[in-house]
Amino acid sequence: MFKLLVIDDEQSVRYSFKKLLNTKEYSISEASNAEEAVIAFRKDPPHLVILDIEMPGKDGIQVLKELKQISPKTPVIIITAYGSGDRVIKAMKYGAYEYIEKPFDIPHFMKVIEEALNTVTLSIPEEPESDEKKKQTAAKIGDIIVGESTAIKDVFKLIGKVATSDASVLITGESGTGKELVARAIHKYSNRADKPFIAINCAAIPEALLESELFGYEKGSFTGADRQKTGKFEEAHQGTLFLDEIGDMSLSLQAKVLRILQEGTFERLGSSKIIRVNARLVAATNRNLENDIISKSFREDLYYRLKVVTISLPPLRMRREDIPLLAKHFLLKYSKENSGNTLTLHPDSIKRLCDYTWPGNIRELENVIKRAIILTKGSVIGSELLFEETGPSVAINKPDSSRLDKYLNQKIISKEGEIFKLAGEEFEKDLLRWALAKTGGNQLKAAKILGISRVMLHERIEKYGLKD
Repeated sequence: MFKLLVIDDEQSVRYSFKKLLNTKEYSISEASNAEEAVIAFRKDPPHLVILDIEMPGKDGIQVLKELKQISPKTPVIIITAYGSGDRVIKAMKYGAYEYIEKPFDIPHFMKVIEEALNTVTLSIPEEPESDEKKKQTAAKIGDIIVGESTAIKDVFKLIGKVATSDASVLITGESGTGKELVARAIHKYSNRADKPFIAINCAAIPEALLESELFGYEKGSFTGADRQKTGKFEEAHQGTLFLDEIGDMSLSLQAKVLRILQEGTFERLGSSKIIRVNARLVAATNRNLENDIISKSFREDLYYRLKVVTISLPPLRMRREDIPLLAKHFLLKYSKENSGNTLTLHPDSIKRLCDYTWPGNIRELENVIKRAIILTKGSVIGSELLFEETGPSVAINKPDSSRLDKYLNQKIISKEGEIFKLAGEEFEKDLLRWALAKTGGNQLKAAKILGISRVMLHERIEKYGLKD
């Protein structure tokens, strides 16, 4: 029998959980505040904790930290009605197993409990960790990344999980989706938060200059080198180096970056002196690096060194529920800069923003709002100001809702909470079937048509059971 501890200040909520989990598999204990929670946790160590984040006195994040100091391996599921990015990331950073918003889907919740209990290896509390207390950052993620969609909250969770490690991270996504903001969030929630965050765009600097920018140079190493220059890797020592658009880096430079990742050393241009550096590397790209590996324009060994953890950012059209939040965020930010007055969006404006496909993603939305603020004459921004100068090329593109509804109703509408993932998998399966049928089952040719590696195609065939 598994022992579960429910921590919530509302008696009715605790009762609901006890009623829901009243089976032969579970033994339920409860606590109404932080003090009771710690006492109960020590007295009768549970296999799993269900913790509310909103409580008087110490909140759920503080309780989570205390419980994790007592027993780091006990899974804690956070339950809350408030799902801000800051809270999600902090909860995952401090070791929460999962973060679930109310009202939650009961089958999904029970599945999470089952999965969490499968990870339990110890039911006896360990001694408190003796490591130096981790430095907390004062930064608010809400000031950096705006959104409440399921897609962006999955990103928050990944940020929280990866932040405190030193693993390399590869951030992928279309242009304008906020890759640098995610990199900065990883740094701000890391143990390196008080050290430098250095960003460089590999596509914006000519290849001849990029090497000297990254590694620095000695005085006299080339014409015009009248002084010693420190490179970005040195500047990022003990901190984080963000290499944006790494897919545009030359193969020769890729080899040098790989050496740093493997050995932690490099030389400045014009010098044979070995410099040791400890910088956490976060890279980003809007390219398909697997295709670049096939075309021999990106090193496969560097790719796998970079993608210890991959964070894929969804395009704005895949998180439409965030568009009003983002629009209001930019409206507040730039209206103060331009006029000092607080402006509002007309309901028709919000509808038109939500209907548009946003090929330029968040960056395009930001620029549309900035332009509307400049052109508006009143305090309410009408829809006519949003796309006035861009003409018919910005025709509102709506999805074929009848086809989509039919597909969802027939296949996966019952899988609420997993629809985005499952729909993507269904499309991927159909695409693989098409390519294999077109090539008579020749995997090499199918991989070439799809623009992926044969290894990746084989993995997908195994995953989806398409051998036949």
